Amino acid sequence: MIITSNNEKELPDAFLRRCIFHYIEFPDAALMRRIVAVHHPNLDATLLDQVLIKFYWLREQSDLRKKPSTSELIDWISALLRAGISHDQLEAHIPFIGALLKKEQDASSPALRRQERTLPTTWKELGPRYNQ
Repeated sequence: MIITSNNEKELPDAFLRRCIFHYIEFPDAALMRRIVAVHHPNLDATLLDQVLIKFYWLREQSDLRKKPSTSELIDWISALLRAGISHDQLEAHIPFIGALLKKEQDASSPALRRQERTLPTTWKELGPRYNQ
């Protein structure tokens, strides 16, 4: 039996004693590109770059209660494509942020509102961890 957890609920100690844990690291940008390609095989590379830059930037925000996950990224890309959002539009703001952030207080976070004025547009702006 395989059980997955996103750490939302504490499991009882008696149950945990009978488990073998295997932690799976969150996908880096290279792996995330491959995951996205399965769901959106013809996605423009420049658009994908902006999508991932914004996505990983959001995940770095310390005041978020729930960081966006891979499934939310896939759904967000679907919304962007349906709306015809271009990579240029993504440089200026994060459209359909509700597809990424699922907690009301996260979407209205003061830190997020401050940063909206200076969103990153390159991997370099995210810091050395993301330099490709």
